[in-house]
Amino acid sequence: MAIIAAIIAAFVYAASDKRQPVSAQDFVNLQQGDVIQQGFRRAHANGFCVSGEFIASGALAEYSSATVFQTGRHPFIGRFSVAGNNPTAPDVKAPVRSLALTLLPDSAAQWRTAMNTPPVLPVGTPEKFYQQLQAIKNNTIAEFFAAHPESAAFLQWRASYQPTQSYATEQYHSINAFYLINNAGQQQAVRWAAVPSAASETLSSDSQHDSQQEPAVTDSLQQELFTRLAQGPVTFDLVFTLATANDNASDATVLWPATNPQRIAGQLVITAANEQKGHQCDALNFDPLVLPAGIQPSEDPILRARAAAYAESHRRRAREVLLESLTGNNSAKGAGDE
Repeated sequence: MAIIAAIIAAFVYAASDKRQPVSAQDFVNLQQGDVIQQGFRRAHANGFCVSGEFIASGALAEYSSATVFQTGRHPFIGRFSVAGNNPTAPDVKAPVRSLALTLLPDSAAQWRTAMNTPPVLPVGTPEKFYQQLQAIKNNTIAEFFAAHPESAAFLQWRASYQPTQSYATEQYHSINAFYLINNAGQQQAVRWAAVPSAASETLSSDSQHDSQQEPAVTDSLQQELFTRLAQGPVTFDLVFTLATANDNASDATVLWPATNPQRIAGQLVITAANEQKGHQCDALNFDPLVLPAGIQPSEDPILRARAAAYAESHRRRAREVLLESLTGNNSAKGAGDE
């Protein structure tokens, strides 16, 4: 069930159940565990910074007034990471990998997005996520899924997913839906995915077996990406799927049909990578609700919940960094989140 726990770690939220009120503070407390990794993110603690530019094709200009979708080159700061609260856990073992981006970081038109390898969520509301977390803790997750048929798409993905040998060959999904708004005020519901240009090669059975042995290299995926970048840029197509009248933008548990219209918004070109400590991505909170004019959130309640939890994690990290700087302890890692 490690992959289920990782999904919940990736999408911690604030929920309110009449029987047991739950806050963002409660979930961050649970996520960080008994041993607090001072200065690190409470989720996705193991990661590193990347930067480059988004070469927009202009294919979404008719759907959105956002600057980032207008033809041209737009800089970004990003971060690859894996799920979990332990910054020294072997990255190759993690069941969920992530790519977070802040495009146009020095502009009022900036856009932040946090994408993950799963294309859907197991359940669609904060309350059900809370119940699912309790089921994992109580070893009743099988019964939980049996009572929640909406988990079918996620369970199918989990059963078929094979991790690749590189961050550069994974596909990363927005999971939640958003609305593009054009100059005429028309809106179009969309999801998107960063689709790798490099050929995908899954981990061999021997490699997967070896990755379960101890000791394991903490940052083998990071080292692979650094080596790959030394040979040239790492690229992804940013592919948008357009909703039809049959799709519910508020339900992240359902895959949209492969027959839906798609548009390639442009190409993400990663040209540099750095350790997270002391570099720009470490101080960023990749809150998916930081959106420019021309993009709006859907009514999906998970989006608001994610923002609340990210803010709480960011607040704690910022306080730790400040206290460590005042005491002369230089072990602080940053003040961002996700």
